[in-house]
Amino acid sequence: MVLRIFGASFAVTVVALVVAFLYGGPQALLLAAILGVLEVSLSFDNAVINATVLRRMSEFWQKIFLTIGILIAVFGMRLVFPLLIVWVASGLGPVAALDLALNPPADGAAYFPDGRASYETLITDAHPQIASFGGMFLLMLFLGFIFEEKDITWLSWIERPLERIGKLDQLSVVVASGLLVLTALLLAPEGKSSTVMIAGTLGMITYILVNGLGELFNVDEEGEESSGGPSDLAKATGKAGFFLFLYLEVLDASFSFDGVIGAFAVTSDPIIIALGLGFIGAMFVRSITVYLVRKGTLAEYVFLEHGAHWAIGALALILLYSIGHHVSEIVTGLTGVFLILAALITSIIRNKNNPDDEATTDSDEDPQPETVTVNA
Repeated sequence: MVLRIFGASFAVTVVALVVAFLYGGPQALLLAAILGVLEVSLSFDNAVINATVLRRMSEFWQKIFLTIGILIAVFGMRLVFPLLIVWVASGLGPVAALDLALNPPADGAAYFPDGRASYETLITDAHPQIASFGGMFLLMLFLGFIFEEKDITWLSWIERPLERIGKLDQLSVVVASGLLVLTALLLAPEGKSSTVMIAGTLGMITYILVNGLGELFNVDEEGEESSGGPSDLAKATGKAGFFLFLYLEVLDASFSFDGVIGAFAVTSDPIIIALGLGFIGAMFVRSITVYLVRKGTLAEYVFLEHGAHWAIGALALILLYSIGHHVSEIVTGLTGVFLILAALITSIIRNKNNPDDEATTDSDEDPQPETVTVNA
């Protein structure tokens, strides 16, 4: 199973490294490898969350996510998205933006002799709005999970009280809005407060819209709407599957923001970034997602989903904090890895201490006899 699931990722990695070597020699090969490792370390929590959603999708939509979705992740977020930022920020056309990316100023300067900003500088200047949008989207996802009632809690001392106060209607929006205002007032660079507010609000709106569309088509066997959001959809096809796919793509994009921005600490070359973050990193994240689904890992280690959501909350706060202060990619990556490992270890301990007390599984949360295929 491991070879079957990860085989394509290893093959793509070899091809990507060969292309990087032919493109820029040993240095490009090394940079692409570093970016691949960076992406996997930053996105392991992404893989866990993707798995919680992917297991609810029909086989058809799973294949769509793993084929068309990977193209969007590789070319859309890792190549086109940075170019689009430069295109909008500089007013250059797409061809000129690509030329700017491939021909940086000499000696790594931030500006060309004629005063034009470099590709890397334009991306860095756009960081506040990117981080605000992605941070607010991920924060809404975290708050939605932490405020809802759950059969099993991981950090019960804090999760149970949060569940109780989570009964207050629209508390997630209230908390997120308050943090956004504080971020814009206290952390946004001079002259960027309104930009941060607008981008963060759009992030919230995007989450509410996609989440709402998922719930709209999340109909149980009795024809009633379920309240768990996109991640709780049954095996979905039709419109339900489409909106679940859309939810995953927006979620994946939000996770990739920190990786794309962090990549510029390594290189500003869009080709190397696409090879490292996209072809190597994104492929392995997809393979890890499939492995978690096929092995039923989330059912066996019940706290993994909790750890992943706490990692999301941490990443959201880091993104918002990074609007005003630089945060090392090492800190971002290790925070997520630490929370995931802690959740895994506590899940193993729980299983050992309760061998006869079966953990909540997919069938507990979404009983197979009652599961219906949603055709919308």
